[in-house]
Amino acid sequence: MNDPASPPPARKRRVREQTPLQRALGLLVRREHSRKELTRKLQAKGVDREEASAAVDRLREDGWQDDGRFAEFLVRSRAGSGYGPLHIRAELGTHGLDSEQVAAAMATFDGDWAENARDLVQRRFREQGPADLAQRRKAAELLMRRGFDGDSIRAATRYDPED
Repeated sequence: MNDPASPPPARKRRVREQTPLQRALGLLVRREHSRKELTRKLQAKGVDREEASAAVDRLREDGWQDDGRFAEFLVRSRAGSGYGPLHIRAELGTHGLDSEQVAAAMATFDGDWAENARDLVQRRFREQGPADLAQRRKAAELLMRRGFDGDSIRAATRYDPED
């Protein structure tokens, strides 16, 4: 006899295998991906190279995947996180984007790289900026690691809050 207080028997859920297109779309709804990155992730999940490429092609044709849009997103994201143009350009290159796509994406940045460098230095060294030569050297090394060019580094490490 069934005990009325006992829970009903658990149903077995049928899990349907996702198609490569569904997997790719699942990745794209979370964030933008480059064509190269999306294809690589699909292959890492066991999708055949040709199937992965066909799925990404289909998503590109339907407007879900766009390398230009991805590149603009990456420029905004990295610049907002305190990275400079040299770092961002190099990262865009790792995503399989050609030089024209990289240049177009970098041109969409409407900020000032020297100002971004100055903001990063202020966050690390407070409002007054680097106080002595050792701190200026540390600030310059930080900016170099973050991919800022020489002019931006000089402007940021010689920052005077009175300016």
